[in-house]
Amino acid sequence: MKKNISDPLIRFSDRVIDYIKSRPSYPAEILNLLVNECGLLQSDRIADIGSGTGKFSELLLKNNNVVFCIEPNKEMREAAEKIFNGCTNFISINGTAEDTGLDSHSVRFVTCAQAFHWFNHEKVKKEFSRILVPDGWIILIWHSRIVNSTSFMKDYEQLLLTFSLDYSQVNHKNIGEEILNRFFKNFKLKTFPYSQSFDFEGLKSRLLSSSYAPNEGNSRYQAMIDELKRIFDKNNVSGNVEFIYNTEVYFGKL
Repeated sequence: MKKNISDPLIRFSDRVIDYIKSRPSYPAEILNLLVNECGLLQSDRIADIGSGTGKFSELLLKNNNVVFCIEPNKEMREAAEKIFNGCTNFISINGTAEDTGLDSHSVRFVTCAQAFHWFNHEKVKKEFSRILVPDGWIILIWHSRIVNSTSFMKDYEQLLLTFSLDYSQVNHKNIGEEILNRFFKNFKLKTFPYSQSFDFEGLKSRLLSSSYAPNEGNSRYQAMIDELKRIFDKNNVSGNVEFIYNTEVYFGKL
């Protein structure tokens, strides 16, 4: 049976290597925010939902929290298991946001980094309510590219709009205040500046880590790579271009 690449459970299966190599980590200031604003303790148990290869889980694990990494994609989950092999507070679970497999009232925090826009929001609201202790916290995080910040960022955004498979449909920016207000009882937003610097091969890997980018075998692939090289040659400084983000952290309670 032909795989449906629009299925969020499998669409990153062939992106794992590029995801590990080129997707951004998360600023350490987020941990300070969770401590100061949400009272995070090292003894708190956390469910990191849609944890992927563990990009955000790593920050929590370094704080010595027990982290249940819920990831339905086999390839992403197994990559995280290799990365965190031997880390005793890392617990890998084959589950979904809507059906985590966790015990009721078993965690004080639920985190979703670069993942919430893939979920069924009504179903996960019920599941998060079930697994959280009373008065527990929900943390939603996205790296949001500042698309108009530089000539390169503008050109890269246009490349995505031109060549991507379904970028406009799956863009996390489709999650607006209306959806968040229905999900949270109340929430706050804190943003942190973040950036990545890439040579051309790194930039190519960053592009191909995105599930909406055509990969090899697609008729649009080579034209996309040619355009990527053009905008890199146009915009690089000393052989590098910079991705500029606001890292957005939404935190609150159901």
